[in-house]
Amino acid sequence: MRRVSWASLTVLLVVGAAGILWNYDGFDPESLRGATVVITGCSTGIGEEMAYQYARLGAKILITARRENRLKEVVAKAKSLGAQEAHYVAGDMGKAEDCERTIQAAKEKFGRLDYLVLNHLGSSFGSIQDRFFKARSWDQDPNMDFFVDFLNINLVSYVRLASLALPLLKESSGHIVVVSSAFGKMYWPNLTFYSSAKFALDGFFSSLRVELMKAEQDVSVTLAVLGLILTPRISEKLQDVPDGAKVLEGAAPIRETAQAVIRGGATRTREVYYPFYTWVMARLSGLAPQVVDFIAARVNMLPES
Repeated sequence: MRRVSWASLTVLLVVGAAGILWNYDGFDPESLRGATVVITGCSTGIGEEMAYQYARLGAKILITARRENRLKEVVAKAKSLGAQEAHYVAGDMGKAEDCERTIQAAKEKFGRLDYLVLNHLGSSFGSIQDRFFKARSWDQDPNMDFFVDFLNINLVSYVRLASLALPLLKESSGHIVVVSSAFGKMYWPNLTFYSSAKFALDGFFSSLRVELMKAEQDVSVTLAVLGLILTPRISEKLQDVPDGAKVLEGAAPIRETAQAVIRGGATRTREVYYPFYTWVMARLSGLAPQVVDFIAARVNMLPES
C-alpha cells in the first residue's frame, strides 16, 4: 500500500513538474520596455488592445488603421498607460504606398524596429463581419472582385509589410508576429475567402521562418492561431442573431488574447494557440480530415441571422 502511495505521489510530482515546464515560456516583461513596435489594424478589437498592452509594458509603438480619429484616441490612451512613445499612420494597408509609408515612419520615428505585428483585417467591399454572418457559400456568391480585394488586403499586404520591414528586423534580431485564425488551420464551409487568406499566411510565413533559419538570420516568426474572441464588433453582431448570447459565453476575453499574442512574440514561440481548442482544431484537420469533412458538411459555424 505504501509503495502504491509513493508511486502515486511520484506520478503527481512528475505531471506537475511537466505542467510547469510546459506553461513556462520564459517571458520577461522588461524585455519589452523601450522596444519599438509596429502594429496594424489598431482602430478597434485585438489590435487596439495589443497597443494598450505594449504601452503598459513601456514599449514605443506605431499603430495603423484607416480611421484617423480612432488612431488619435488610441495613441492618447496608450501614452496615458505608459508607452514611451506612441505614433500613428492613417492608411489603407491594401495600398502599397501606405505600407511603404508605415515602415518608413517607423524608421524615421524610432531608427530601428523590434516587432512587426500584422493584425489588420478588411476589405474595400464592405463589412467582413456581415459576410461571416450571412453564411453564404462560394457557389451562391462567387464574387471574384471581393475575393481578389480580400487577398490583397489580408495576404499580399502582410507579405509586403514584412518584406519592407525585414532589413530593419535583421539589424535588431527582431520579431514578426502574424495574427491568424483557427480557420487557417481547419477548413470550414462558407469561409472560402477567409480560409484562403489565413491558410496562405501560414504557408508564406512558415516558409519565411525556415528561410531565415537557413540563412542564419536571427528574426523570429510567430503565427497566432486564434479562435472566437470577444471583440466589440463580434459582440455587437452576435447580439442580433438567435442564440448569439450563448455563443458569446464561449468567446475568449480580448485582454487575455492580446497578452497571449504578445508573450508568444516576445518569447519567439513558433505558434500561439488561443484559446486552447484552436490547437485541437489544427490537429484534427491533419489527423482526421474525413471526420472534419463529415462534421463541416452538417454543422453551421455560427447561428444564422
